[in-house]
Amino acid sequence: MESKYIPRLVIASAMSGGGKTTAACALMRALRNKGEETAPFKCGPDYIDTMHHFEACGRQGTNLDMFFSEPEQLKELFARNTESCGIAVVEGVMGYYDGRSMESAAASTYETAKLLEAPVVLIVPARGMAYTVIPVIKGISEFRHDSGISAVILNGVTEMTYKMLKPVIEKETGIRAAGYIPKLQSSMTSRHLGLTLPWENDPAVVEKNAGIIKDTVDLELLLDIASSAPPVSYEQRCKAMRGESVRIAVAYDRAFCFYYKENIDILKRMGAEIIYFSPISDKQLPEGAAGVIFGGGYPELHAGELSRNTEMLRDIKNKIASGMPCIAECGGFMYLHEHIEDADGKRYSMAGVIEADAVKRDRLVRFGYADIRAVSDSAYLKAGEAVKAHEFHYWDSTDSGDSCTAEKQNGKRSYRCIHMRGTMFAGFPHLYFGSNMRFAERFLEECRRYGND
Repeated sequence: MESKYIPRLVIASAMSGGGKTTAACALMRALRNKGEETAPFKCGPDYIDTMHHFEACGRQGTNLDMFFSEPEQLKELFARNTESCGIAVVEGVMGYYDGRSMESAAASTYETAKLLEAPVVLIVPARGMAYTVIPVIKGISEFRHDSGISAVILNGVTEMTYKMLKPVIEKETGIRAAGYIPKLQSSMTSRHLGLTLPWENDPAVVEKNAGIIKDTVDLELLLDIASSAPPVSYEQRCKAMRGESVRIAVAYDRAFCFYYKENIDILKRMGAEIIYFSPISDKQLPEGAAGVIFGGGYPELHAGELSRNTEMLRDIKNKIASGMPCIAECGGFMYLHEHIEDADGKRYSMAGVIEADAVKRDRLVRFGYADIRAVSDSAYLKAGEAVKAHEFHYWDSTDSGDSCTAEKQNGKRSYRCIHMRGTMFAGFPHLYFGSNMRFAERFLEECRRYGND
């Protein structure tokens, strides 16, 4: 058993839209401006917030998800991603007790904070409230005796309101009031899949917000609270896994950028040399690549550019047809189709690897966690084996595949998905390699075999 001391805070709220991401990013930047090297984390499966964390503090955020990871695996993941840092800031997901189902707090921010023994700072949207903020705070903090809530920050109030409420909050709840957040300018807006991407927003906004909370939030108090956390005890599960080096091409540009950091880290630890490329602007896959990964993103917003790059489309189709191992998720899966339909219904030609069209729906098609279980043996999953995944998409396919069954967590619903053809694994679900390391190992084994032929 290993032990590591790292000051840490969890930033939580009563709801989605309660100001967690804006506040967390402003806090991360403010801490960095104080000289604190900050390790950012995100509870849950979101891959956009982690990119905003990078813009805020210069380090890619890591997902801490208790559906994807076993408890000891999650603690080891946390410890490994706090190297050379003085503090960790964990942004919560949804409401504090909201998790993978309506019936329990499983995989919630609360469950993660409890596992990490991390003090929690509750962001309370308090605009329009006065004394009523007290039962709101008490209700959330006392709902579980071990809630871990150590401080509150009032969001959307004035200095005068905060000064009047601070002594009342501390007297009535016994929880420290660590400051307030006036109306901050959001450094991000929303679209159908969630937040816009960091490079689509004004980079000066995070710095401006950090300057505001430096004056309205007691950063020294938060640092003291973070320092009160005990050492994290964990098992050293991440053993040396490195095999023969192999080059893996990973699509990364404006159209494809949704990746779990841990997936890339796992491949690197297994011997992968990651080479990023752009399906929008590059003309062919990187030289020497023995496998390719297309993550999620917004290909529908860049369908015209992707379609015009016929050299890349042709190279991808030829390479996959030749047996190059390929993993494609969500937007990357759409890119392999014959056509993509944009938001206006216009169709664009794509790679044509999947004989189907990616089409827009007027509603969310799939949402939530699932176990992706193989129906029959394939290159990466044997019959009955599963890898954990998450889905969130408004586009659909005229052929989503039938090689696997997606099993929802309530046990009441399942559906067929995934094209497992040769060494191609393509479908809408975003996979988490840490839930089945053999999946990643087999992928790299196939890549090495392809590269040595």
